Amino acid sequence: MTTPTQDTNTSATSIPSEKCFLDRVLKIPRYGFVRDGQLYVPTHREIWSEFFHRLNVFRDRRNWLALFGWTATLSFAIPLAIFFIYFFSWPLFFAGFVYSMVLLGSHGTFWLHRYSTHRAFKFRNGFVRMLCRNLVIRIIPEEIYVISHHVHHRFPEKPGDPYNVHGGWLYCFLADVNHQTLNTELSEKDHQQVCKLMEHTGVHLTTYEQYKKWGSACKPWTAIAHYALNWSFWYGAFYLLGGHALATALFGFAGVWGIGVRTYNYDGHGRGKLRHKEGSDFNKSDLSVNQIWPGYVAGEWHNNHHLFPNGARSGFLWYQLDLPWLLIRSLEKLGLANSVKDYKLKFMNDYYRPFRKSEPNYSSLQVPESQS
Repeated sequence: MTTPTQDTNTSATSIPSEKCFLDRVLKIPRYGFVRDGQLYVPTHREIWSEFFHRLNVFRDRRNWLALFGWTATLSFAIPLAIFFIYFFSWPLFFAGFVYSMVLLGSHGTFWLHRYSTHRAFKFRNGFVRMLCRNLVIRIIPEEIYVISHHVHHRFPEKPGDPYNVHGGWLYCFLADVNHQTLNTELSEKDHQQVCKLMEHTGVHLTTYEQYKKWGSACKPWTAIAHYALNWSFWYGAFYLLGGHALATALFGFAGVWGIGVRTYNYDGHGRGKLRHKEGSDFNKSDLSVNQIWPGYVAGEWHNNHHLFPNGARSGFLWYQLDLPWLLIRSLEKLGLANSVKDYKLKFMNDYYRPFRKSEPNYSSLQVPESQS
């Protein structure tokens, strides 16, 4: 396990000319991010207009990834409806709820957030990576998440942040289409830098000529084939375990998670208001907050994450359960993961213990050993 000591309040990337690159890597919406030097908050009509404009593959086939992402998510409505109409039971309802909130949520943090974006750890080999990539039903394409999340950490709550909380709930909810897709006019050098941010994920990446045709870093047919194989495997596995009843319940609730996760960044940044709690939220450079529900079901202690973006753990205090961290730590103990970055000791020494010492009744307080 690695215990870094360097400053970590930046996005974990080593690409050159980061600021200029991240300024232009995403496609700017027609309503723009800035007007008169300030963040422009579009109307709901402008947001919806941009959303459907970017889903139109007949106008521009380079919109395929945005359309694919939403088509994949909305298609889960079919098994969800079948479950409620033909197979509903409270045990299966509960199973679907737990699968979506806990397993899909924790895997999203583990795979998309900590590994694919921030490289908080490494896998022993490509086979282990492939297995971990497919531990659950596939929903969100890596490209949509990874590139835009680097931009988010570079410009949190500033114009250009793809899910800027100051833009409002709908601005964040539809951000994966309106703000998170690649700029389709990147230079060959910029396309190479995008690929550098993605190459460790196992995604089959485009050549520059393919990128100019499809507007994406991932290849359309391999991405679609990957989803088809993943869904076929998991539906078959669930069917063998519990028939169509279990399979439709779990696939249906996967869609619930796919919709719900699009609301997370708005809530995770205090809904645009300062909601930091003393003794819990130590990162004061943005509006990110630690929340009990996302923390317990998905390890998303978001303020801690913004404090140490490339850490493999964000649950630092005794009550902050971090299921993705437990998975990463288990893989490390089994020799299947390495270079694991853990900032808990730095958090305790630099933030939590100084805070406790500043309290008036510090002499009568004891910091639990479990927080050491």
